[in-house]
Amino acid sequence: MNIFVGSLPYRLKEAQLSQYFEEYGTVNSVKIITDRETGRSKGFGFVEMSDDSEGSAAIEGLNGAELDGRNIVVNEAQPRKEQTGGAGGGRSFGNERRERRY
Repeated sequence: MNIFVGSLPYRLKEAQLSQYFEEYGTVNSVKIITDRETGRSKGFGFVEMSDDSEGSAAIEGLNGAELDGRNIVVNEAQPRKEQTGGAGGGRSFGNERRERRY
């Protein structure tokens, strides 16, 4: 089961997050999402647990729990939606040649 964890303290390390979830079962992987430019935590991440019942127990036990003064949000991760267009609306940024019409 893939689990989303939000409102994480920015100083929290992946090993620490893993320890919280290991109380509920086997943790396969932990990933705290970081900013590409600064490397600083964005305050959320994902934990993958091998067993769905252990994952459900972790969600129930940790959702709303306080970590380092913050109440974390823990729920089952949803599949990522395909992005179509986005803020740019499919606009070009000058990488193609434009045909002139007179």
